[in-house]
Amino acid sequence: MKVGVFVEEGLPQTGGGYTIQGDLFQALVEHAQETNHEFVVFSRKHTEIAPLLKDSPVKTMSFPGTLTQRLFSNVSRGIKARRKHRKRQTRFEEVAAANDIEFIWFVGAEAMQVDLPYMAIVWDLQHRLQPWFPEVSVGGSWAHRENFYSEFLRRATFIIAGTTAGAEEIKRFYQVPPERIQILPHPTPTFALYPTDGTPDVLKKFSLPPNYLFYPAQFWAHKNHSTLLSALEILKKENSLEVPLVLVGSDKGNREYLTRLVRQMDLTEQVHFVGFVAQEDLLQLYRHALALTYVSYFGPENLPPLEAFALGCPVIAAAVSGSEEQLGNSALLVNPKDAHAIARAIAELHQNADLRATLIAKGKTKATSWTATHFVRGVFSILDSFEVVRRCWDK
Repeated sequence: MKVGVFVEEGLPQTGGGYTIQGDLFQALVEHAQETNHEFVVFSRKHTEIAPLLKDSPVKTMSFPGTLTQRLFSNVSRGIKARRKHRKRQTRFEEVAAANDIEFIWFVGAEAMQVDLPYMAIVWDLQHRLQPWFPEVSVGGSWAHRENFYSEFLRRATFIIAGTTAGAEEIKRFYQVPPERIQILPHPTPTFALYPTDGTPDVLKKFSLPPNYLFYPAQFWAHKNHSTLLSALEILKKENSLEVPLVLVGSDKGNREYLTRLVRQMDLTEQVHFVGFVAQEDLLQLYRHALALTYVSYFGPENLPPLEAFALGCPVIAAAVSGSEEQLGNSALLVNPKDAHAIARAIAELHQNADLRATLIAKGKTKATSWTATHFVRGVFSILDSFEVVRRCWDK
């Protein structure tokens, strides 16, 4: 089949989706010759992508800027204009048809319903599971998400979920037949599997103490920084243990609230707000950490634990739907609502060198078990399974 690969514009500050998309694109470029399918990448970054495809069978093309911006604007509003009857072809569909595209693979979260067969990737459906968090509810965002997913997922030829927990959510919320849902786990990020040396003096650069807890997460409410701070307060008051905490990530509106909590809990000397950091800094911040404390309420999968595994950093993670399936016994799983449980896990890792070593070894094994190459080969298999069906009608 001739497959259109729809790649969104993403920025490093947008987090895990940006990381996964870049890795999948690179794996596609490297392994496209392993399949008989043809691939055409549609992207606003056409001029940046084209040189990367010089010796690859993968092709690329772009839209005029205004048309592409309109497309993404419509998607981000949750496809505000609902169509009750047969719709006109979008500009994207017109360009796809002109290039004999038979199937669309939407690699990232930015996507749109099209009349061509298409494959979607679902990172999470937390607006249905935990609609009380402002980032998935206020300003009409709940309705926008729901309007989009209710049409987009039901219409999809295939939907990729990362875990069986994620697949069950798709079936439960949108009544999608299970045979149309394929499970391909999040791949361990390539930058962590094959790291550079990173910034050698990262502690000096950011004036950080050694043996800190590390939490790389944008400042959203669902990231649950507040309960992690409560765990530090418990350790300080009840165990006389003052463990530093390093927080990195872009502010999404919750940082000011958290700085107030830090002052109220008398943790100012322990908690270090670093902000968004470059990848070379991130590498060393993982390597120098006592542990990653990833206590987010959202699942069913998260990338930072995989990054930590690859870089030899022990992991404390929230026990949410999907986390045991993703992380197994390579991490200490804790109730994200229970500050005392988080505090106990921190104290245990702080005091038990053998436990740290065991988790590091298990994490390294886990990190190499599923990569972007595995994921892309899984996509090839999905496309293979549909090719005979797609032959039933013309381009």
